[in-house]
Amino acid sequence: MQYRRLGNTGMKVSIVSLGAWITYGGSMQDQAIITRITERALEHGINFFDNADAYARGEGERVMARAYRDIGIERHHLVLSSKVYWPMSDNDVNDRGLSRKHVLESIDRSLQRMQTDYLDIYFAHRYDPETPLEEVVEAFSDVVRSGRAHYWGTSEWSAAQLAEAHALAKGSGLVAPVVEQPQYSMLARERVEREILPTTTAKGIGLVVWSPLAQGMLTGKYDDGVPADSRFAREQFGRHFLTEENRAKVKALKGVADELGITRSQLALAWVLRQPGVSSVITGATSLEQLNDNAKAAEVVLTPAVIERIDAILAGNP
Repeated sequence: MQYRRLGNTGMKVSIVSLGAWITYGGSMQDQAIITRITERALEHGINFFDNADAYARGEGERVMARAYRDIGIERHHLVLSSKVYWPMSDNDVNDRGLSRKHVLESIDRSLQRMQTDYLDIYFAHRYDPETPLEEVVEAFSDVVRSGRAHYWGTSEWSAAQLAEAHALAKGSGLVAPVVEQPQYSMLARERVEREILPTTTAKGIGLVVWSPLAQGMLTGKYDDGVPADSRFAREQFGRHFLTEENRAKVKALKGVADELGITRSQLALAWVLRQPGVSSVITGATSLEQLNDNAKAAEVVLTPAVIERIDAILAGNP
């Protein structure tokens, strides 16, 4: 495993990380399997584990906490994150968003579910247009200064929103965000490369990206249709990737991967990691085989010639 600094901070995260989104506590509830996958991730050197209170309404946090407990790993070996923004109840009008009330109450509930005294990173899961940005930055600053998180970051914020939050924090003696979590993959690259990276690089903000495999599209799973047990068969989210144009690109990428002696998943993850501004790719895994395959992407180095071939296949993107 390789490790990169989280933006300009001194903390290092594994370049391949494991996330709870969609699977843990949701479609996947077998605690023994979750624990074994988490243990294997640690064996591979993965130290960054991403979560959110909204993942299965807190169950994602609970099942991963049970895994850490069952494995017996000491807390300081882990880089743990969670997020706040999405509604956590149906009727409580304040149990959502980024108000000071919701942020400070939510961090305590996440810590309780995760059975820890602190998080390493606490994310604003989306931008909240209903809460003044000054209130948001002050609330997250208080989370950090109270010791309940070491750093704070954002997810799916625009470049302008990131720049404004960073400037507000620096100008007011508050704690600035150090990391952004956007969607980024071979099939979803334009926004990050044209808008986000120029801003985050200039501000020293790291990226930890979600869906680097385009919801599984880049694995080759959908070369010949939609398998009955696949994610696209179960849910609509991410099915916009399932086009004939994308299928043709993914099939063409197989030739590049085969020549390198790697899988298409490893090729896709290594391609995202070619960007020095990316600190980590957040992957999911429902089996040890998936986890092993993803983790080995940390060993792949793509030459400029290979990257040029890939960009030719992905023609139409920047």
